[in-house]
Amino acid sequence: MNKKLISIVVPAYQEEKNLPLLYAQIQEVFRGLQEKYDYELILVNDGSTDGTWSVVKGLAERDPRVKGLDFSRNFGKELAMTAGIHAADGDACILMDADLQHPPKRIPDFLAKWENGTEVVIGIRQDTKGIGLFKRFASWLYAHLMIIISDQAFIPRATDFRLIDKRVMEEFKGFSEHVRIARNLIDWLGFKRDYIHFVADERAEGYASYSVIALIRLALTSFTHHSLFPLRVAGYLGIFTCFFAGLLGFYMFLNQIIFKTFWQPIFSGTAMLATLTIFLIGIVLMCLGFIALYIGNIHNEVLKRHLYIIREKIN
Repeated sequence: MNKKLISIVVPAYQEEKNLPLLYAQIQEVFRGLQEKYDYELILVNDGSTDGTWSVVKGLAERDPRVKGLDFSRNFGKELAMTAGIHAADGDACILMDADLQHPPKRIPDFLAKWENGTEVVIGIRQDTKGIGLFKRFASWLYAHLMIIISDQAFIPRATDFRLIDKRVMEEFKGFSEHVRIARNLIDWLGFKRDYIHFVADERAEGYASYSVIALIRLALTSFTHHSLFPLRVAGYLGIFTCFFAGLLGFYMFLNQIIFKTFWQPIFSGTAMLATLTIFLIGIVLMCLGFIALYIGNIHNEVLKRHLYIIREKIN
């Protein structure tokens, strides 16, 4: 019987200590699946400054099933996953993180769903061990905002830990966006999908590479690249401002012409005008900021630069 090939794509940034642990667990999982499946492990070094690439080369020398891609610099996790999918030759591809928060022991569950005809199997994070209160709140806030503003159905707690069929892989390779969230693009493709719920373990070694600022940038990318809601907000604010200014003007007219002899406002007309001007300027600047984000995305796309640069490739 011909074995099906499963491609496992792992983006790695500063994961020198975690990659050997991940490799050992993946080996153990496929040892129990070897009668039906073979696998290739594609490790994408996203411009790490530690010994990550040396570890990748060492694993590839010992095991021909390990492939390595070394970026010329840090292009980001999304493009690292993209490069891994581009290099994948499997009948299906599993995306997962290198820090062992995506448990390899759940791989058989993904494969079982796939064998039943599911083309996209999505890992849903039920909980994350050791996560702080701030990150829990930020994750909750991000999910609820995306549910409100996203132009496509948003799945709360969905992760990059997912399996995609070869047909989905081929469609994904047709995307040309430079600014991208890989899982959102996969969701946009549609196809038949199912879900695996899991509890994310604590990071095995090292520290998370995403800072608070990086997470905010990622959220802004999601908001602007996958929804036109911020631009709509600019229009809504304009309508609200005109309505508010109209009411204020009407009130000032009544105050000056009709009620002047009975009641005087606490604030002078100059103070009220200055406050209204500041309010209007704030709205204009906020709307310009929204528009600038979209213009920036357009600028990045029309440059037509390479998505990523591979300095060295193994196997």
